[in-house]
Amino acid sequence: MNITRRHFLGTGALLGAAALPTGSYAAPAAFKLKLGNDLPVTHSVNVRLKEAIAAIVAETQGRVAIELFPNNQLGSDSDMMSQIRSGALELATFPGTVLSTLIPQTSITGVGFAFSGYDKVWAAMDGAVGDHIRSAIEKANLAPFATVWDNGFRQITTSTKPIRTPEDLKGFKIRVPLVPLWVNMFKTLGAAPVSLPLSEAYQALQTKVADGQENPLALIESAKFFEVQKYCSLTNHAWDGFWFIAGGKVWKTIPADLQQIIAKHVNAAARKQRDDIARANVDLQKQLTAKGLVFNNVDSAAFQRALVAGGFYTQAKEKFGNELWSLLQQYAGHIA
Repeated sequence: MNITRRHFLGTGALLGAAALPTGSYAAPAAFKLKLGNDLPVTHSVNVRLKEAIAAIVAETQGRVAIELFPNNQLGSDSDMMSQIRSGALELATFPGTVLSTLIPQTSITGVGFAFSGYDKVWAAMDGAVGDHIRSAIEKANLAPFATVWDNGFRQITTSTKPIRTPEDLKGFKIRVPLVPLWVNMFKTLGAAPVSLPLSEAYQALQTKVADGQENPLALIESAKFFEVQKYCSLTNHAWDGFWFIAGGKVWKTIPADLQQIIAKHVNAAARKQRDDIARANVDLQKQLTAKGLVFNNVDSAAFQRALVAGGFYTQAKEKFGNELWSLLQQYAGHIA
């Protein structure tokens, strides 16, 4: 049987982890890899990555050493994308919407109000939508791992007023990532998007460069946005996931047995992180309420109608093409 790279990365998560002791190893690491992302060190992605790194070091008997650089320590997402393409950075996690500046297909999952729940999300990402996106990433000479991590459904926080209807966003200064899809979505809703890296978001809210931002509850908590925001509107306006990526040139230099160990532990960690977010979502609203955030629900249909009227979905379908748009609708249901 011929094992392709994609099959290899995909099946690695199914293999059992060896229970080997950690500690010092006589020989220096043969492969020293840097792993970067834009998330706070306390975010569940980084908590699980640390565990995966320890397991990889143990099972490879120190042949592989991975150093984690969270919180944009290696630069912005665009900086890290340049680094991983050039070989200066070996590993990274990127949201699909961030990767879309290089590979447009990766932002399909972030289309406004596409998914109604996690059952649809994971069916799509572990199925044909994920396969389509992985193929597109590979064409950019990057090696995407099989299991997508959970960034979560995104909510809007503000310091000035709750967002209840699309009209509440008219002229509203909202920090969004450097993601064209979401900049366009909020412009269509009448807002004034301020595009900044995550590492600059807190200060932008503190200094009123922006009056609000949008992120999943887990990141709202770990980035401490509740310190500079008062309201949280449960819009669930988009879902996005993190892709674990290896630089294609670097990945090819790593022997197959070590690739298998790395893929196994990273994919297993991603599954655990999905469960972390699922459990956390039950408690995070209570925790954030206790820290001062005031929550409100919204009628998502009203926002979707505003996006229809503004031509957002028509433009998105043209951007992604009929094939990928049809795949999305197989899982998400009909999007106007």
